[in-house]
Amino acid sequence: MKIKSFTNFVLFIFLFVIILCSCGSDNSTSNNTGNNTNINNLIINHNCINLSQIPEQWIHQAKTNLHIAYGHTSHGSQLTTGMTGLVSFKGDLYDWNDGPLEGSLDLDDYFTSGDLGNPDRITWESRTRDYLDNPANADVNVIIWSWCGQVSDASEENINTYLTLMNGLEQDYPDVKFVYMTGHLDGSGLDGNLHIRNEQIRNYCEQNNKILYDFADIETYDPDGTYYGDKIPTDGCLYDTDGNGTRDGNWAAEWQNAHSGEWYDCVSAHSEPLNANLKAYAAWWLWARLAGWPG
Repeated sequence: MKIKSFTNFVLFIFLFVIILCSCGSDNSTSNNTGNNTNINNLIINHNCINLSQIPEQWIHQAKTNLHIAYGHTSHGSQLTTGMTGLVSFKGDLYDWNDGPLEGSLDLDDYFTSGDLGNPDRITWESRTRDYLDNPANADVNVIIWSWCGQVSDASEENINTYLTLMNGLEQDYPDVKFVYMTGHLDGSGLDGNLHIRNEQIRNYCEQNNKILYDFADIETYDPDGTYYGDKIPTDGCLYDTDGNGTRDGNWAAEWQNAHSGEWYDCVSAHSEPLNANLKAYAAWWLWARLAGWPG
């Protein structure tokens, strides 16, 4: 009887371990980002700014395996200027370079001119194809494009065009990861066209297992998680403190003043340094996830 009970106990433990391991596993897919992890259906937002949670091994893995091309104009530069400042703030672990360099993340910054709405809403797509079809760029396995202010006046049809073009690129270049993006805040609030169009992008990405860097969401929260989206915030971090319809505060400047030594000064186009800090933290979260970190 004791032997039978012991055998049943061992069998129970064995089955429990198998079930536990299967719950933690990811689906697998083959891609040339240097890993087997399925990193589709990935949303990078304000919940992805805790740099200390990213294991160093995945920072190194990103440097080894990723070859990124980033197209943008001024607002989009917050990611890269933030990343540059981060090196001085946290050290060479987060070093990046515009081109391959030992020990650095390979990121081709401004890989072509324009952004998702400049010079129009479609030219970026043909420029991406030209770039990827060039044998000199055969190692590129991540494409990320940023908006400037064009989501603010975009129609539903305009955004559908963007989504369709991105999906077409994904189909034609299956070994490249394409990162979608929302447009920066403009002060129009939750009832404004910007929020509606950003929600259109978010919903599409969530429903179709895409990779999204949620630019607008990241600049809607301070590092403590305080939400400003219902306070008509702008890309410069201005917000309405008392609900009277006038923006009379700046959440980033206020946080910086209250947290000396917890942020770093850097160039942050149209905004405060803290905004670019957060964009850099989220960017490294994205790179680590694309390199295979399960998060």
